[in-house]
Amino acid sequence: MANSLPDRLETGTPHPLGATWDGLGVNFAVFSANAQRVELCVFDPTGHRELGRLPLPECTDEVWHGYLPRAHPGTVYGYRAHGPYQPHHGHRFNPHKLLLDPYAKKLTGGFRWSDAMFGYRVHSSRLDLSFDRRDSAPAVPKSVVIDEAFDWSRDARPDVPWCETVIYEAHLRGVSMMNGELRPHERGSFAALASPGFVDHLVKLGITAIELLPVHAFLDERFLLERHLTNYWGYNTAAFFAPHPTYLSTRRLSEMRIAVRQLHAAGIEVILDVVYNHTCEGNELGPTVSWRGLDNASYYRLIPGDERHYINDTGCGNTVNLSHPRVLQMVMDSLRYWTTAYHVDGFRFDLGATLGREGHGFDPGSGFFDAIRQDPVLSLRKLISEPWDVGPGGYQVGRHPPGFAEWNDKFRDCVRRFWRGDAGMRAELAARITGSADLFNHRYRRPWASINFLASHDGFTLADLVSYEQKHNEANGENNADGHNENCSSNWGAEGPTEDATINETRRRVMRSMLACLFTSLGTPMLTAGDEFGRTQKGNNNAYCQDNETSWLDWVQADTEEARSLASFTARLIALRKNHPLLRDSRFLHGDNEVLAGIKDVGWFDERGEPLTSEVWQDPEGRALVLRRAGAGLDGATEVLLMIFNGADTPLSFLPPAPRLEWNVLLDTTAPGAEPHPLESDALELGEHGFAVLVARSLGEHVQP
Repeated sequence: MANSLPDRLETGTPHPLGATWDGLGVNFAVFSANAQRVELCVFDPTGHRELGRLPLPECTDEVWHGYLPRAHPGTVYGYRAHGPYQPHHGHRFNPHKLLLDPYAKKLTGGFRWSDAMFGYRVHSSRLDLSFDRRDSAPAVPKSVVIDEAFDWSRDARPDVPWCETVIYEAHLRGVSMMNGELRPHERGSFAALASPGFVDHLVKLGITAIELLPVHAFLDERFLLERHLTNYWGYNTAAFFAPHPTYLSTRRLSEMRIAVRQLHAAGIEVILDVVYNHTCEGNELGPTVSWRGLDNASYYRLIPGDERHYINDTGCGNTVNLSHPRVLQMVMDSLRYWTTAYHVDGFRFDLGATLGREGHGFDPGSGFFDAIRQDPVLSLRKLISEPWDVGPGGYQVGRHPPGFAEWNDKFRDCVRRFWRGDAGMRAELAARITGSADLFNHRYRRPWASINFLASHDGFTLADLVSYEQKHNEANGENNADGHNENCSSNWGAEGPTEDATINETRRRVMRSMLACLFTSLGTPMLTAGDEFGRTQKGNNNAYCQDNETSWLDWVQADTEEARSLASFTARLIALRKNHPLLRDSRFLHGDNEVLAGIKDVGWFDERGEPLTSEVWQDPEGRALVLRRAGAGLDGATEVLLMIFNGADTPLSFLPPAPRLEWNVLLDTTAPGAEPHPLESDALELGEHGFAVLVARSLGEHVQP
């Protein structure tokens, strides 16, 4: 292209934004309301040599645009934006800094940290008020023009109903780095995600959706690299439209598409964890990578009256300004792109409360929520919010609009505390396992809006919850000061691994009971990758920077007898949920519907089979609970289920409530290998920290589903 680069660009069009190939050339369009000139920089295929700079000749409605004839997919480019460098007024233009296209769909090259990446002189006493004239091009990746062609004609989205959904939260790299059945260059990539062995593992468990930690291109923070660490989790986005380059073993975008298609063929949906609340550019002392250099005052929320500094509701240095229509458009275009170009089935929004902020604070009717809810494509995808941030009024669990599900940390903490043996947890547990109606039963929302989980990427693993009472984050290089101090965990008598058989048996039993609680509760269950076989992070509850065996799934350990037993038990729980619709009811329960004579749709009892009175509910030492559910079974016939909880540290005898029915024991976490069997006596003897599910069927009765 060096000899064919013209002297100037043709006019082109202001839409679509990004670089668009039409078979004859490429149209370039980029938004900046405050730039005075924007240059297109074209590079050789390696991205190492700049071939020329061509000013975008037109600006229409604050979109700069131009057309490069004879350009084609594979063209490597970036932008330089000219304008005022006035940090006090929110402007940080510096044409010496090469900028990624905010709509770049593929990147080439990587970040190489140097002082040239900053718009100011790093060691200046004037800090960001100074101005740096070094060219950043050698230090940053470049944008690449792509061809979107891919044959999706035979792809069929699973489109699993919310009430049947079981989510598996996983890190794309972590699930395969220690998989010895894969070729080394495939590990940690989309090719590995679609490997037959891993897909078969998900299918055997009964998983219906895999939720991937961020796969958008991201930047490893400088301070982490100086500690010989990386941003493993990837919550530091550098490009909202491009996959992280190292996740593509073939360097081809089709690799991700093939993985999605293969997961779809197995009936598994793909949900992306996305980070639109902040970018990798940090606060005023961060690097200039893209948005800051193109139009800092538009892309970010700045402190009114002090536009040098950023509103930091995210705790990551900056906050993306979704109140600006062009910025909101960028996010919506990104979401729509992943659903149409990659057939993604849904999104989990990191710090979703930030996305719902307007100038006055969080608003369930914000522009972001309204735009998604009216969108004919996005409104039909699975939408999950992490419903909090660190800004004022940032805890918003249950306050998101219809159409969104939300991570329910109240479920997480309540279940952990109940099985740890905390006092006064019985009443709250009752609310959490029936869908958290106190949080979600409004605006005609359904129980599936509650994403129930015991553990996630952020915090202890399930095995560590029963093995550690204190965090052990020394490997993060922050003197164990990072991560949450309260994890609602118990080590049951020894910190970390132990050879004490009694302690180990207690730990296994509590893990099984917590898992059983998760999969028999109303709401949408989410299982974190590896918890099905007891993965440990050795007490690290903030492994965001541990791209190593601390975070990776150990498939050798997963093949031990103990691990296989827990995985088999987990699969049994998911099958139980699938085979008994009452466990995944799409309606909130009120106890006002009599399904059979003397049996309502929901009822609560103590270990004696007596209904719980107000006084008993308030007893802080009550650790026994029986939930009775009645309704239609899988074939429409009426069935009655008993969920029996023994949170005490001693065995208890549970008498099923009247009327008398013929009960079968489907599950007992104190006897995990036992097959379903009739209850031979009047009462169920349930060991300490035990959970059981019983069923009775009335084949002559049918109820409406």
